Amino acid sequence: MLEGYAPGYAQDALSMMNTRTASDRAAFAQPLFTPGLRVLDLGCGQGSITATLAPACHVIGVDIHLPLLPTTSTVDYVNATTYALPFATASIDAVFSHALFEHLANPQAALAEIRRVLRPGGHLAISTSDWSRAKIRPRTANVDAALRGHYLLRRRQGGNPFCGRTIATQVATAGFTNITERSRYREDLPYRALATYIETRLAAALAEPPTKDHDQLTSAARSAWSWTKTPAIGDFHQCWQELTATR
Repeated sequence: MLEGYAPGYAQDALSMMNTRTASDRAAFAQPLFTPGLRVLDLGCGQGSITATLAPACHVIGVDIHLPLLPTTSTVDYVNATTYALPFATASIDAVFSHALFEHLANPQAALAEIRRVLRPGGHLAISTSDWSRAKIRPRTANVDAALRGHYLLRRRQGGNPFCGRTIATQVATAGFTNITERSRYREDLPYRALATYIETRLAAALAEPPTKDHDQLTSAARSAWSWTKTPAIGDFHQCWQELTATR
């Protein structure tokens, strides 16, 4: 299966990512980062979380999309894929990722590679979304149809929009222990902005050569357009599954 980053790198996606900070998105993991540790931030993007993830540690941000990586920073950045990390076996003390695993076509391979670079007793901290438990109100027929199209685009890119439901099982299968998890809800986007975000991506998909899913995407795009025009005041809170584990 082909793998890509479904949200893309348009300004609306980058703006959303860059509002995320370590104090909010990584608070559950930061007690693990004691001074002097070597810490990886996988899927770091432009580093809005990485920059203050663990100030007393040697932090290395890793992302596959080179243009995103900062050119000047107080932490190091490496252009690499999670499936082939350029670090020696058992050379890392802790690994963190936020909003990465829901986009991976092969999370088990990624977890195996993470386990390789972590030292015995090293820590893993993952935050991944679960759209199946997102709180979206009002939830009309148009909203549901638009969301189905959104999920389809995520899966076409190799991801799993419901990754948070199974992440603990996947981590356990990879051989990690001392697994703890909790769900946390955040307002990642306002209700109407979510509609626009989804409608924009569906429209972009329809501008590409037709696929077997063309009719479904067309219907979903119409529903998303109708959603953007609704006068209803609503709310959207994404479900993030936050997990820690030990190598």
